Amino acid sequence: MTDRLRERGEKLKERDPEAYARLVAESKAPYRGLRQFVYLAFGASGLIGAFIFATQFAAGRGDSDTLPNLALQLGLVALMVWLFRLEQKAAARRRG
Repeated sequence: MTDRLRERGEKLKERDPEAYARLVAESKAPYRGLRQFVYLAFGASGLIGAFIFATQFAAGRGDSDTLPNLALQLGLVALMVWLFRLEQKAAARRRG
């Protein structure tokens, strides 16, 4: 079975080197695009939440829960930015 797969891989490598390189990259980092999308979506959600809590706090309508919630949202944004950058650095290392 593995010999047949190896033969198919060699044929694909000869026929379409770009497709082969794409498949090899995907096998080394599965779901990379999905992870980046999740980081961006959660980061955007945290940014929207932080904006809402910041405006409530600035308007003086914030109660005792507003400041911790704002800190939580900002922490979420910072975590998503850090994870996204970590993913980008790993991708750059794999490329060369």
